[in-house]
Amino acid sequence: MLFDALPDSVSIYEVSPRDGLQNEAVTVPTTRKLRLIEALAQAGLTRIEATSFVSPKWVPQLADADEVAGLLPRVPDVTFSALCPNAKGLERALTTKIPEIAVFISASETHNRKNVNNTVEGTLAAFGEVIAPAVKAGLRVRGYVSTLWGCPYEGEIDPRAGLRIAHRLVEMGCYQISLGDTIGVGTPKQTRDILRLFMSEFSIPQIAMHMHDTRGTALANVVVGLELGIRTFDASVGGLGGCPYAPGAAGNVATEDLVFMLDGMGVKTGVDLEKLWTAGQVAKAVVGRDLPGKVHKAGVRSLRH
Repeated sequence: MLFDALPDSVSIYEVSPRDGLQNEAVTVPTTRKLRLIEALAQAGLTRIEATSFVSPKWVPQLADADEVAGLLPRVPDVTFSALCPNAKGLERALTTKIPEIAVFISASETHNRKNVNNTVEGTLAAFGEVIAPAVKAGLRVRGYVSTLWGCPYEGEIDPRAGLRIAHRLVEMGCYQISLGDTIGVGTPKQTRDILRLFMSEFSIPQIAMHMHDTRGTALANVVVGLELGIRTFDASVGGLGGCPYAPGAAGNVATEDLVFMLDGMGVKTGVDLEKLWTAGQVAKAVVGRDLPGKVHKAGVRSLRH
């Protein structure tokens, strides 16, 4: 029966400072990025992807990665991470105190070529210069496998292609694989089938969900994950984000919408919804526009009181 076996608590992996801001056309000053990161940490989010050590040529918005990483607030029990696409990125990360990095790859060959200018196999080969050296240096490494639910160029993707990639990443040393619906086309039944496939070969802690909300189905897909026992969900405050190489794709599921739903279902997150709503207002001010997150101040109060 629905909702009979939900996990008592889940972990939210906040991606707005990186995945959320990377698609913004107007450069966000470093001080504003740090203000957003501080607000997220104060709300109780303990896993925050702060930036990306990618070439400024490809993602100008994150050209200040070294500065951001060097100025991150010191908040007890908060783990900051950064995306590192290659050996050069890792070299930069190792000069900071970032304790965790992430690597990313697409299940779609076409999307991977457009996103990182390399084949899937070539990207995996390049990770040989990133993952093992990072682990040896004492960093944890997380892996993203994107476009599992569908590709803007190839359409439907065989999830077994993503499964093979995930095995390679885990063999290299990734502790967790975040499964991505990059363009937000996933439906609950499809999500169930994909998760069951991965759960047949990986443990629950090794799997995370990264659901974009292009068609308003991200929360429905999250509920499917909850019912199957998934305990890690990526989210972006305000629903901020998108993908430069996935035209029309919306941002990740909004963190405040996710927390509101989980609170109402009795699933603990460790996040203070009222402070998270405030962080959403900071995000709105940072980018200078309204964001798609749906939780309003009145909704926060009605839940808490």
